[in-house]
Amino acid sequence: MGSFHGEGYQEGLAEGSHAGMAEGRRCGALHGARIGSEIGCYLGFALTWHCLLQKCTDEKNSKKMKALDSLIGMIQKFPYEDPTYDKLQEDLERIRGKFKQVRVDFM
Repeated sequence: MGSFHGEGYQEGLAEGSHAGMAEGRRCGALHGARIGSEIGCYLGFALTWHCLLQKCTDEKNSKKMKALDSLIGMIQKFPYEDPTYDKLQEDLERIRGKFKQVRVDFM
């Protein structure tokens, strides 16, 4: 009886590990796609306004351009290819905060 129990345990462990890996990959891919979509939206907003304001040289628009440049720089430095980067969540929160700050300037 003991060897059947051990065999069943090993089979269950292997099957559970395989199912867990597949579910983890699916969840990771979905979460990564959401983050990519969110950051892409921020970048599109920033680049569009940057292009629209390039010819405006007054003080108010100069401040907006600096804020847009900062946001664009943060997004360009974001480590898309490294999901193990230990400050990924911190950097993402900084980008979100900068976007909120920039967005207020355009309302």
